[in-house]
This record gives sequence, C-alpha cells and structure tokens, in this order.
Amino acid sequence: MFKNPDNPHHSFPDLSYEALKLRKNKNKETNINEDEELTLKKTVQELDEKYKESKYEKYTKEDFLKEVFMDERKYNTLVNLLKMKKNLILQGPPGVGKTFVAKRLAYSIIGEKDTERVTMIQFHQSYSYEDFILGYRPKEDGFELKTGPFYEFCKKASNDPKREYFFIIDEINRGNISKILGELLMLIEKDKRGEEIKLLYTDELFTVPENLYIIGTMNTADRSIAIIDYALRRRFSFIDLKPAFKSDTFKTNIIEKNSNPKFKSLIDKIEELNEEIRKEDSLGEGFQIGHSYFCSNGEPVTNEWLENIVEYEIIPLLKEYWYDNSEKCKKWEEELKGVIK
Repeated sequence: MFKNPDNPHHSFPDLSYEALKLRKNKNKETNINEDEELTLKKTVQELDEKYKESKYEKYTKEDFLKEVFMDERKYNTLVNLLKMKKNLILQGPPGVGKTFVAKRLAYSIIGEKDTERVTMIQFHQSYSYEDFILGYRPKEDGFELKTGPFYEFCKKASNDPKREYFFIIDEINRGNISKILGELLMLIEKDKRGEEIKLLYTDELFTVPENLYIIGTMNTADRSIAIIDYALRRRFSFIDLKPAFKSDTFKTNIIEKNSNPKFKSLIDKIEELNEEIRKEDSLGEGFQIGHSYFCSNGEPVTNEWLENIVEYEIIPLLKEYWYDNSEKCKKWEEELKGVIK
C-alpha cells in the first residue's frame, strides 16, 4: 500500500497522524492550530513506539538457556564468536538442533523474536549466484534482472545501521560456495565489511554492512558433501554442537517430566549407541544421534511414539551408517527395539 506513488501516506505513523487530524477537525469548525498539530504528532509517535515495543515477543539470554540444551558458558562463547567474526557456522550430527539454535541465538542477541531482522535460506547443489545475489530471470518477453535474498537483506540492514540483522544459511556446505558468493566471498569478511565492490551483472557498487551477521549450519554426518574449502573456513568461526542428553536442561525439561518409563531406558540405550559410534573409525563424533529426535514438542510420549522414532528415524540412519556391516546394524536394531517392547 505505502509503495504506491499515488498514495500520499508512506508509513503507518503518517497515516495515523492524518487520521487523528481528520477526526479532530470533524469536531471543530476550524482547522487545528500549530500547537495542536505538534501535540497530535507527539501522540502518534508515542503510539508508534508502543506498537513497535509490543509487536514482537521478548526473547532474552535466559529464554535461550531454557529452550536450548546448552550451558551459559557455551552460549557466551557463541555470542562472542559471532560478534568477533560476524560469520559463524554451527556444525554437528543430525538431530542436535542446529537450525533451532541459530534462530534462537539471533533472537537472544536482538532481544526479541523480530522475524524482520532474521531470515533463513537453504543452500543446495543447484543454488547459484543468480539465486542468491543478482541475476537474469526469464519472463514473458525475454529476461529481467532480479535481486536475490542476500542482496535484499544487505540493503535492508544498510538502511537500518543501528540495529543488528542475522542471515541464516541452512546446510551451507551443500552449495558450491565459490559459485554462490562470487566476489562477495571477500566482502563477508569482518575486515572488509563496509567496503564496496562492483557486482557481476551491474555497475552498482555493493557492500555487506557491518551490522549483518551470517550464521551457517552444517551436517557433519552427510557423506555426500565435500570438505568445505579453506577460503570459507578462514572467514567463519566454527563451533561443534553435540548431543545434549547429559545436559541439566535436557534432564530437567525432557527426562524428568516424561512419565513413560521406557523413555529413560531408550535414552540410556541411545547414549550407549553414541559411544560405539564415537569409537568407530569410519564414523566418529560427527555421526552421533542427536537429542532433538526425542523432543516431542508437547506431544504425549506414548509407546507408539517411541516405536515410530526408533523404527522410522533411528534405524534407517543406522542402516546408512553401517551399510557395509549388516551384523552390527542388526544388533543395534534388536537392542533398540528390545528397550521399548
């Protein structure tokens, strides 16, 4: 609505001010005077600030520590690394909540769940520079130059330099990083923030603003992904996320609150399984079973729920891990099923 050039009002405060002025004029024979106009503007500004304050749910460090199975020391490390480097990758095995942690980390730094300042995309093997930043796209009568999500988010952050913005890239190692970032591989570096460079398809000088933070996630158990290149590693801090079965928060919020006696037995068995996975030469820590498989998000943890998790999520993963060792896979399949019978 506000983008329409024929519309005389270009923001909600502007529209609110005109509405209040019109309402006041209707109750008077003459227009409002200068003092009344200033009072009206002040009222609208106060209402607008109140609207901004209540628009998003507050989210603090304490909220993060209640939701994420992580201690305060590790949380502080995450925040410090991100602010120091501006680029952070959360890496770990499946089910440790990498994407969940990335979003909550951003919200906790902002202080509220401001979805306008946190955005997320996912890389894949066919993702390109043209998708991510800028490129030509077909239309009915030819091609048009269209901007991508990173270009648009950088512009958004540049127009609001006093506030922090967070760009989350899920499965960052699934894409061809050099192909996707192009010349911006240099600009995302902390020391190059604010510097300008010409984009590939235009003569426009583009910059990655200093108030933009990038958080990537990486699945360490994905064998189909090549090792991430050193050019990217130099520009990011990397932190490992591990299964949190032994964390105080998981014990308090998940295990102790669960009334199904088979649940605790299954968790104990999964910890034994993870110990064997860690010792396996062809696997290791990056292939462990994560805790998020066992977070029901309010759903009752029935025997059927446990059976479904084991049968359709854990066992298929083990078959992929031990595709060349059917005996070991069968052994653990029987042990896991035996716990929940």
